[in-house]
Amino acid sequence: MLGIYVGATSAYAGKNLIAMGLGLKLQKDGYRVGYMKPVGALPFKKDGKVGDEDAFFVQELLGLNDDPRDVTPVVVDQDFMVKAFSGRMEDLMPRIEAAYVKLSKDRDVMIISGSGSMFSGKYCNLDGVAIVNRLGARALVIDRYNKEVKYDYLAVMKEVLGDNFLGAILNDIPPAFMSELTTMLIPFFEQQGIHIQGTITSDPLMGAIRVEDLCERLGGRIVTAQNRKDRVVENFLIGTMQVENFMTHFKKSPRSAVIVGGDRADVHLVALEGNCECLVLTGNLYPNDIIMTRAEVLGIPLIVVRDDTYTVAQKMDAILSRCKLRDAVKIQHGAQLVASLLDFEHIKEQIGLA
Repeated sequence: MLGIYVGATSAYAGKNLIAMGLGLKLQKDGYRVGYMKPVGALPFKKDGKVGDEDAFFVQELLGLNDDPRDVTPVVVDQDFMVKAFSGRMEDLMPRIEAAYVKLSKDRDVMIISGSGSMFSGKYCNLDGVAIVNRLGARALVIDRYNKEVKYDYLAVMKEVLGDNFLGAILNDIPPAFMSELTTMLIPFFEQQGIHIQGTITSDPLMGAIRVEDLCERLGGRIVTAQNRKDRVVENFLIGTMQVENFMTHFKKSPRSAVIVGGDRADVHLVALEGNCECLVLTGNLYPNDIIMTRAEVLGIPLIVVRDDTYTVAQKMDAILSRCKLRDAVKIQHGAQLVASLLDFEHIKEQIGLA
């Protein structure tokens, strides 16, 4: 059975996006696609059966209805952790292998989603490298750009996986880095036998989040423009500076949420008139009636949260960098990105599917 393992150099690198995009494109090309996530780190129960939340999501998108106990044969819950760290964990690789064989029946290709990085799960011998080698799958390793490309990590993947290393996908690449990447780094990787199967540039929409979801993640409450909670936030600004300086930065940051204390009416008004996506008011402080009324008229949600501005900014940074692929617009957009930017013909040729 042909298996493509979608792994990464770190968590939150875009594994669901790539697994989904691969599956949908191969289905469109007429192949019978199966899917599994051998180790699930997000326990979730559906119809009385326990699986992984992300696995349920990807499986549904691909139109598959396999038993979640086969799709995710190992779920990392509290009981699992106790057994693993007390030395009472049995060898779970045979369970994964049996599920893989079962799911592979009558399928042309299997998409296998990793969890965390390629070395996550090493403590219980269920890391991505071990699973790839055990199943005889070919690994696509995603490297999400974070100040640099992880050259050493990809070199290690080539070394430990050998012929099972299908290549790398470079994700979330800033436009300013593309020239260096294409003229120097990609040729270097190719010389080392590391094929770059695709390069995905930074896309604000893929890291965006709806105001309603943002409010829930921050533990806040929307107090104006409830009917506009589907507005989309792509980045954020902190409104602690002087108004003049804030205005300068604000003009350069479209589709932003503005994080500011509930008592800074001067900043509130500038942000509202500048059509920010939402205002996040910290310290559990409500604005004055003038601001509330103006926000309602302009249709801009105000979110009141208990945390201080610094804490909310930290949370926002984490939320926008780890935003889940759930919104229908993002799903469609993400699938199109993967279909257009990945070297599918080379991937199919390498796994013998062409």
